[in-house]
Order: sequence, then C-alpha cells, then structure tokens
Amino acid sequence: MEAISRESYLAYAGHQKTADLQPIYRRYDRALSTEALELTLDAFRSSRSGTDENRSAQSLLEWEIESQAAKPLAALDEREIAWENTAVIHSADGRVIQYQAAPIEIANTRDRKARLALDAARVELVRKEHAPLRLERLQREKEYIESLGIAGDYNASFEAVTGISLTTLGESCETFLRDTKSMWDDTLRGVLRRMGIKPADAKRADAHAIFRASEYDDAFPANEMEAVMRRQVTEMGIDPTAGGRIIFDVGDREGKRSRAFCSPVRVPEEVYLVLRPHGGQSDYNTFLHELGHALHFGYANPDYLFEFRWLGDNSVTESYAMLFDHRMQDRRWLLRYTKLGSNRVEKFLRTAGFEELHFLRRYCAKLLYERALYSGDVNWSELPDLYVSLLSSATGFEYDAADAFVDVDPRYYSARYLRAWQLQSILNEQLTSRFDVDWFRNPSAGPWMAGELFAEGQRENAEEIAARAGADKLSFDPLVRKIEGLLEG
Repeated sequence: MEAISRESYLAYAGHQKTADLQPIYRRYDRALSTEALELTLDAFRSSRSGTDENRSAQSLLEWEIESQAAKPLAALDEREIAWENTAVIHSADGRVIQYQAAPIEIANTRDRKARLALDAARVELVRKEHAPLRLERLQREKEYIESLGIAGDYNASFEAVTGISLTTLGESCETFLRDTKSMWDDTLRGVLRRMGIKPADAKRADAHAIFRASEYDDAFPANEMEAVMRRQVTEMGIDPTAGGRIIFDVGDREGKRSRAFCSPVRVPEEVYLVLRPHGGQSDYNTFLHELGHALHFGYANPDYLFEFRWLGDNSVTESYAMLFDHRMQDRRWLLRYTKLGSNRVEKFLRTAGFEELHFLRRYCAKLLYERALYSGDVNWSELPDLYVSLLSSATGFEYDAADAFVDVDPRYYSARYLRAWQLQSILNEQLTSRFDVDWFRNPSAGPWMAGELFAEGQRENAEEIAARAGADKLSFDPLVRKIEGLLEG
C-alpha cells in the first residue's frame, strides 16, 4: 500500500509523467495470491458480525478483491496516467491547454461561447482517446471481480463484502431526486435567468462556471488560503500538520491533476494534501475537504492494525472531509475566516445552498447510473444514452455521452460520498451539542475529534459511528432541511 500510494502521489501530483505500478504488483505478488484471497474470505465468513475480528476480515477482504482486480489492470492504468499527463486540447483561439487543466480553464472562462467551444474540444478528445481506455478498464474490472465468485455478480459481490445495500441507497436517491425536484427547478431557473441562459440550453460547462463563483474571488484571496486553514485548525486546539505528518502540496504544477486529493502514503506518518488551484471560493472549499481527510489520517492511532488505519468504509473519511468543507455553508465560519462581510454573506450562502443541492442530485443520479452500469442489465453501447438521460435530468445541465465512462468513480465511490453527506450532518449536530455552534474554533473540539473520531481510523463503518453519535439511521432528511434554510436565507 505504501509503494502504490507513493507512486500514485508522485504521478497524480505531477512529479513524474507516469506511475510504474507493474513492478510493485510483481514485488508483492504473494500478498495478492489465490491463497491470500481464500485466507481473507475464510476469515470474513467465519467471524462474528460486529466484532473487531469481523471488521478486520471485512476490510482486508475488500482490499484483497480490489487489489487483485487492479493487478492485471496495472499496465492499462499506467497508460491512462501517462496519457492524462501528456494529452493536450487545442482551443478554437489557438491555445494549447493541458488536458489535466481543462476543467480549470472551462470554469474560469467567462465568455460563454469560448467556454462551450473549449468544452467541445475536450469532449472530442475524450471521445477519441480517453473514453476507450476507461471503457476497457470498467469492462475488465467487472469481468475479473465476477470471476472470483464472491457472490452472483458485481453488484452482489460489492454488497456482500461491504454490507452496503445498493437497493436501499438507490431507493433513497430516487426519493431525494423526486422530493427536491421542484425546489431544484425553481432555484436553477433563477440562476440561469441571471446568467442569460435559457434552461433548455444549459450545458455542464455552464455549471463549472457557475460554481466557480468568481464574483466572490476578493473574499477568498489565494495568498491567504493556507494561513486561514492553519489558523482555524489551530484555534480548534490541534496542530494542522499533525506534528509535521501532513504535508501541504497546494501550488500549481504542470501535470498535477485538477481534481484535488489526499494521499496517505504512510498512515499516520506521511500524508499529502494535494490541490491544484482553480481560484476563489472553490479552492477554499476543496482545501477544507482535503484537510478533513488529512487530519483523519494524520491523527490515526499508530498502534492500530494496518487495516484499521488504512482501509475500511471510506464513507467515514469522506464524512470528515465534508464536515470541514461544509464550513463554507456556515455563516459564523465565513464571517470569521473570509472577507465576505455581513453585507454579502447571505447571498453567498444561497449560492452555497444551490451548489449543495446540485451536487447531491448529481451524485444520486451517478449512483443510479453506476448501478445500471455494473448490473450488466444494460448493454455497454446503450450506457452513454442512459448516462446523459439520468445526469441531465437530475441536474438540469446537459451532459455529453463521451463522458459516460470517464465520469465513473471506481468501486461505487459515489455510494461512499452519499453516505458521507448523511453522516457529516449527524456529526455536525453532535459537535454543535458538545461544543456549541462555533465548534470549529473551540479549543476543546479539536482534541476531542482527534481522540474520538480521527484516532479510530476506519475501524467502524458509517452506521456504527452514526449510532455512537445517537442517530437511528443515515438519512437525507437533515440535508434537505439545511438546504431549504440556505436557499430561503
């Protein structure tokens, strides 16, 4: 894990052109043998639910399955990483733009005609070169995991190993999309009207520009961002670098991915927070999100078993990330740590509510699409049309069929995100009850979070942590209430 994580960090952060994954898999071939899979499978099936023995076996089995699937795909992954780091887009005005930087350029292009032209060039490149790589990987991964015989098919295998019901979560997503449709339609119509865009003409590239919210750039100065984050965590009573274990990699670099990430190379000793600047409030939001991850891994109990520090239900680490990024929906946080001021904060909060509702609806639609993709019930050739239908309907922005296999997070990570949204709302209520509404600057809150939450790694899953916080179940209901409050302002 350390070798794979370090190699991935170096490639995705732009320090090297590609990742040499195949030699690593050969070096540790014994850990990914048939015997190793049988060992973890036997341990999982023979352990009692709810025990640490079962938690350990479950985490190791899930890791074993994912790693065994990744091993024969390593050459393909190397090709994709190398392609992403060298591919360029030729814009209509003659510019040559790095493929990795395309989302940043699109979000920052204010002229709509130029923005759509740039996205059209990106789409054409994806259609010809990137989508075929992603399609091959998805097909081969599905085939390989089903060949292991863990359960009937890919979806059944995922449910059996993780304990996450895709049916139950899918039904919750369908209900959420239905219940929030009128609220979304009304809100989106107003936003598009102010931009001079007809609802029937709205494209996904327009969404990138809207959520960039460049009109607030002066309130979120780039040269103060890291200092603001360090100050807030310090005021919470803990070290933002966890004693030097967390390294901030937040500058621009050619080859660095536009999508930020946290790379735990050694847990808890060496954790990288990686961000390629887009500008303004989106960078603050992203930094906060990755900071939640970094603090989680950086404060994990070093004496815990490997699987409790590194593995487990990633809904948990995503909930800590969202707990921090949701401070961008917190009036008190914004007034204390940004330059919005009381005259603009309410308008910004309405923008934040719009963005929150959009992304929740997007990820609900993604889960429904990915469930169909992995089910095998829909032909691969028909999936792009389904992707466009589901995502466009949920968001009100027209998606392109070329992205149908590129816009897929591996191994149902969309499910982890959705569960994390639900868990963070529970944790926020718990922190508010313990440390008041401004828990983010309470010097007692940080040590409590480090000791009671972060130190546990991912030994417990999202449901267990929610229960420990006094909640009956994970639900979208608190999120809907929060969004309604933000939009009503």
